[in-house]
Amino acid sequence: MSFAKFAQAVLLLVVGLALIIAARPAQAQTETVLYAFCSAPGCTDGDYPDSRLTSDRAGNFYGTTGGGGAFGYGTVFELSPNGGGGWNESVLYSFTGGADGAYPWRFSNVIFDGVGNLYGTTAYGGANGLGVAFELSPVGTSWKETILHGFVGGTGDGSYPSGDLVIDLAGNVYGTTVAGGSAGGGIVFELSRSGGDWNEQVIYTSGLDNYGYNISGVGMAAGLTMDSVGNIYGANGDSVFELSPNGNGGWTPAVLHTFTGPVTQNALDSGAVGTPTLDQAGNVYGTTIVGGPWGIVYKLSPEKKGKWKEKAIHAFNGEERDGVSSAGTLLINADGDIYGVSFIIGGKDNVGDVFELIPQAGTGKYEHQTLWSFGGPGDGWLPSGGLIQDSAGNLYGTTTGGGSNYGGIVFEMTP
Repeated sequence: MSFAKFAQAVLLLVVGLALIIAARPAQAQTETVLYAFCSAPGCTDGDYPDSRLTSDRAGNFYGTTGGGGAFGYGTVFELSPNGGGGWNESVLYSFTGGADGAYPWRFSNVIFDGVGNLYGTTAYGGANGLGVAFELSPVGTSWKETILHGFVGGTGDGSYPSGDLVIDLAGNVYGTTVAGGSAGGGIVFELSRSGGDWNEQVIYTSGLDNYGYNISGVGMAAGLTMDSVGNIYGANGDSVFELSPNGNGGWTPAVLHTFTGPVTQNALDSGAVGTPTLDQAGNVYGTTIVGGPWGIVYKLSPEKKGKWKEKAIHAFNGEERDGVSSAGTLLINADGDIYGVSFIIGGKDNVGDVFELIPQAGTGKYEHQTLWSFGGPGDGWLPSGGLIQDSAGNLYGTTTGGGSNYGGIVFEMTP
């Protein structure tokens, strides 16, 4: 399936699921819809958010929508508390679909640098129509967009960037593309400032999966994580890898684990698309969209001589209180509790849920709990981008669809 067809299929699924939403019983946690997209005529406020949120020190949230905006090609938005218990949404930038980019999609978040600029990607648009990496800089009361790189595709550069970006202490920005590169499976790119310009360097090229193709057109859709010493972690469908700086401006790659399951529902593991997440001990966690039989949460633990041990700590079973296909970024708190979202099926109404995996002391096992099942009047459905957490333990995220206008929501969950 091509990237464009995947996006189209998700949009059709969002619309179709509106027909099966039913009322939901009360749950122990409290969910609040902070904002419902498509509240403005023509969805100029944005439509179909699927990115993980980013917060600033003032408690504002930032993210992207895959559609809507002034031109219908997506937005970068800000959500700010209004002082009266509610929230105001502002569109910081509407993509025109031309050289400035189109459709920030598939978990494409935005991140801040140290002086308040935002960085992100769009999957399409740009000079070659294969996506861009951009910077938004605050200028007075508005934001100015600068194109850092327009992707070319072909045998060298990548195409269709998506997933979580990371930034290092020097201000270099790193991300992934789902296709392109010399082997066709996507790349990891580095963007470095040079005077008033930005230079792109391909620092890792992904091949296709074990079977010679991209799982569901996924390629390297997982996005990246960086540890405290500058090592980068990513996943490319059938493996999890680490990139370590070599001290000479280059990078040394290492594959931490290769998943062995075939692309079937009966596989043990396959289809790693969730951005890897690190705990305080240096273990790596992530998700697969198939295998187990309906996807797994995995844990990779470092052992001697550079080897890593993999363990499936939860296998989704597709049942009402469990779910299917967690593709967003996991969240791990200081106690080792793991939070995530099931994107396609899960929860009472089969439109996704929020789950928690609680470590059971001394056993190496985790207890699965469904914290919230989406659906019901005015609620969202199809959560995808993962969660963030504030100092009080509240969780925040987005859903691709649902809400009072069926354009998706930003939600808060209070334990």
